[in-house]
Amino acid sequence: MNAAASNLVVSLVAMQVARKIDFNDPQVLTWVRIAYVTVQVVILGAYYFVSMKIKQKNDQTVLKYVEPASPMSKDEGQLVTTTVRDYDLGETSKLIRSQLMGLAMMGFMHGYLKYTQPLFVQALMGFKGLYDAKPVAIHILGKPAEGDLKRPFKAGGLMGAAAGPQTDKAAIDQAEKHAAKKEE
Repeated sequence: MNAAASNLVVSLVAMQVARKIDFNDPQVLTWVRIAYVTVQVVILGAYYFVSMKIKQKNDQTVLKYVEPASPMSKDEGQLVTTTVRDYDLGETSKLIRSQLMGLAMMGFMHGYLKYTQPLFVQALMGFKGLYDAKPVAIHILGKPAEGDLKRPFKAGGLMGAAAGPQTDKAAIDQAEKHAAKKEE
């Protein structure tokens, strides 16, 4: 089962479990809040640790790929030339931004709208997201960067369709030619 489908299953199960918890009890609500904050601190700490490991490894291997154009534009894909270190740091930065956006959303939902069940669900989903994060799998769990973990990472769809950057030589050559024509 891919990450998107398993996220859906875990969130549905977590919502069913959350319905059985008495969030009106102030002590239970306090413990759920503590659990949520603890999970967020652990996740952000793990991402910081990943970024430190990436900087420590300092992998300067050149990585070339063609970033696909947006579906609504007529432009061709953009050629990207970077290093493994910079690519991994960029991906980790995206994960951190995503986590902070989720934290802000939860702050609004719980602080202003007084929703309590999402605290419990997001505490569980936070660990699931951390486990599914590709930089975490490579740099903390020690999995080799091959298959789904091969850089540049492909974004998995719900039904298993992976969309993402093109890494084949023909696409890179075509993007280089297109870039050279634009410069002239």
